[in-house]
Amino acid sequence: MKITQEADYGLRVVLCLSKLEYGDRMDAGTMSEHDGIPLRFLLKLIRKLMDSGIIKSYRGVNGGYALNKLPEEITVKDVVEAIDGPISVNRCLIDPQFCNAKQKGPCEIHRALAGVQQKLLNELEKINFQNLKCGKY
Repeated sequence: MKITQEADYGLRVVLCLSKLEYGDRMDAGTMSEHDGIPLRFLLKLIRKLMDSGIIKSYRGVNGGYALNKLPEEITVKDVVEAIDGPISVNRCLIDPQFCNAKQKGPCEIHRALAGVQQKLLNELEKINFQNLKCGKY
């Protein structure tokens, strides 16, 4: 599994917003400058994060973006999946049609990788943005 640059930027956006007081807002231009993310790319990320319920937008003069949940309620897994979709160490774990072994049911490698994937998901669920913003990782 490889975290894409888009997911990495998404993680940075959520971390940036988690450092604000709850309910405070930041506009896209400021986020773009703060995190070094091209504005057009950032707006695409924001849309995905809004669709997943991680952040929300506010219109108007005092508009911008803010977290839709408390930082301790948002995990690294949540953000990566919001941007990249389901996390998988091998595509056959998401869709058995992609199994190269062509067996009925999961092969030995599939079963072994399923265990690795579950451990990875568990670890990513343990990392929340409250701990990240406090430097606990």
